[in-house]
Amino acid sequence: MSLALYGHPFSSYTQKALIALYENGTPFEFRCIGPETPQHAAEWLRRWPIAKFPLLVDGARSIAETSIIIEYLGLAHPGPVRLLPEDPMAALEVRFLDRFFDLHVMEAMQVAVDSALKRIPATREEGLALAGQRLERAYAWAEGQLAGRTWAAGADFTLADCAAAPSLFYADWTHPIAEAYPVLRAYRARLLARPSFARAVEEARPFRPLFPLGAPDRD
Repeated sequence: MSLALYGHPFSSYTQKALIALYENGTPFEFRCIGPETPQHAAEWLRRWPIAKFPLLVDGARSIAETSIIIEYLGLAHPGPVRLLPEDPMAALEVRFLDRFFDLHVMEAMQVAVDSALKRIPATREEGLALAGQRLERAYAWAEGQLAGRTWAAGADFTLADCAAAPSLFYADWTHPIAEAYPVLRAYRARLLARPSFARAVEEARPFRPLFPLGAPDRD
C-alpha cells in the first residue's frame, strides 16, 4: 500500500482529506490515531512532530496540511474528479474559498470547542459568544457568495467543498445556521448528501460523544 492517511474519523480536517480520497476512489490505508493504536501515533509523530493531523504518507514522502494533501493527490494520484480547476484564475477562486471555510468557519467554530475544553482562557459561554459572532459574519457572506451556485465555486465539486463540508457540519452544531440563510442551509444539506462526505460522517458517528459542546440529535 503506497498511500496511508494518519488521522481520526471525527477530526474535521481528517474528514476534509477523506472526502478528496473518497471522491476519486483512491486506494489508501487509514491509520487511526487513538489509544488502541499507539504504533500509529508513534509513527505519525516521528514523521510530523508538529502533532497535527491528518498526515498523508506516500512511500518515503510525508505530506501535511489538508489543502496541500488534496492538491498533492491531484498531482500524484489523479482521478476522475478534478478538485482544482486547470484554469489558473478559477483555481485561485477555489483556493480562496478553501481558505475562507477553513479560517472563517472552522477556526471560528474551534474557539467554542477550545473554550469548552479549557484550551484557551475563556469560559464556555464566552467561547460560544465569540464563535457565534464570527460565524454570523461568515454565514452572511457565504449566503450571498453561494447564491445561484450548486457548489462553492460553481457547478463543479472542488477543494473548496472538501473544506466547506466538515466546516459547516460542525459550525452548525455550534451556532446553528438560521433560517435567514436559506442558500447556505441548502448548500450544507447538499454537502451532507454527497456520497464522499456522507461516508465520512457515518464513519465518525460512533465518536459523537467526544464533541465537547454536545452533539445534537440530527445529521
